Amino acid sequence: MSATSQTTIIPHSQEPLVTRNYPTVAELDGFVDKAQVAQKSWAKVPLTDRIAIAKKFSDELKALSNDFASELTMQIGRPISQGAGELRGTLERADYMISVAEAALADTPLTDTDKPGFRRYIKRVPLGVILVIAPWNYPFLTTVNSVLPGIIAGNAVLLKPSPQSPLAAERFALALTKAGVPADIIQVLHLSPELVKHTVEHPSVKFVSFTGSVAGGQAIEEAATASKSFKSVALELGGKDPAYVRPDADLDYTAGELVDGAMFNSGQSCCAVERIYVHESVFDAFVEKFVNITKGYKLGDPTLPETNLGPVISLASAERIRKQVEDAVKAGAKALIPSDLFPIAQAGTTYVAPQVLVNVDHSMDVMKEETFGPVVGIMKVSSDEEAIKLMNDSPYGLTASVWTNADKNADSQEAFYKFADELETGTVFLNRCDYLDPALPWNGVKDSGRGCSLSKLGYDQLTHLKSVHMKIKTA
Repeated sequence: MSATSQTTIIPHSQEPLVTRNYPTVAELDGFVDKAQVAQKSWAKVPLTDRIAIAKKFSDELKALSNDFASELTMQIGRPISQGAGELRGTLERADYMISVAEAALADTPLTDTDKPGFRRYIKRVPLGVILVIAPWNYPFLTTVNSVLPGIIAGNAVLLKPSPQSPLAAERFALALTKAGVPADIIQVLHLSPELVKHTVEHPSVKFVSFTGSVAGGQAIEEAATASKSFKSVALELGGKDPAYVRPDADLDYTAGELVDGAMFNSGQSCCAVERIYVHESVFDAFVEKFVNITKGYKLGDPTLPETNLGPVISLASAERIRKQVEDAVKAGAKALIPSDLFPIAQAGTTYVAPQVLVNVDHSMDVMKEETFGPVVGIMKVSSDEEAIKLMNDSPYGLTASVWTNADKNADSQEAFYKFADELETGTVFLNRCDYLDPALPWNGVKDSGRGCSLSKLGYDQLTHLKSVHMKIKTA
């Protein structure tokens, strides 16, 4: 018998937080029908008015932010001290996507090549009803990427959040409706996997944006194909993001940044740094600095202000991460963080100790398969060429970072450009990591997915092109 509801479990206490009931298939179809009807009217609202409403959304989200951090902590386990950062990032992305909306969605005239007696231009037309399936790890940041520009572009949005973060989606939608978005234009749907499949296959749903696992993305792709309606699908999937530390990197700065890139949100970030390659000439010095910083983390109750490393999302996730570390050690890896530094990290809990592994290689899952936890493998290399080869030796390609003194050394700058050209990834960073600039497209290659959110190009997948070709003079 299929489940009729979902219950969110608090990661650190394993106690229930909230329960949400699933709709029936008939109710779900009714929600889609309402969205389709409302979208036809919403698309006729002038773009300037839709943009004005979007600006009010930012103000409304700020106004609803009193319980923002604590609510996030109870849903996903992130330390309460870090909750405000997600709100800042969400508002930053919202403000940028609003600022480029008018130019990105404007008609494109062909005046420079028009022939006498003709007028031609290209319109951007909303797709209709779109489905956004958002993950739990950054529920506001990932939601704003597609939902807000989707609505600005004139679409109706069905927002399906993770069962782990239903309150985030409801708060997001409330801010939109308080700003003036019609209720049927933004609907939060709590759905079972079977109902997700039904929604993806629904003929009135024209586009699906999914962020999650590779397996989940494959299921969405299969359902979209089964619908036989040629709908578009955007997929942001897994990552095994690499970093490379060149011989001239500022090791103090680099070690601190990479520890944060690996450990923030307990390593549960789409673009968390999961494997690091270090030139042999600085390997020992870098590892020592990296380990010392990691040892200073405070793992514990995420509701306490002094905690900077919380639990992972579930018992199953904790068990999987521990096994990946254990398997690597059995295969010859060396663990550099003593277990007694983090006594709360016991089997049967969601607390996973941060771990740094050396003597690793690409025969180990810890260097090949997504960890999504506070664990990183560090491997010695002898050259840039070896680093490029190993960084590309992955089924994933979301982000990669290179750490070198490029601002003071022309040779290092040229070396970075070689990495930028040859790395198989959606984003290449220099001397930073684990950050999404809303002015740049967010996308991945290989098993990290396809499609593009953020930047002015993010509006492309939320609209379709209509060519207008006018013959003015017929004589």
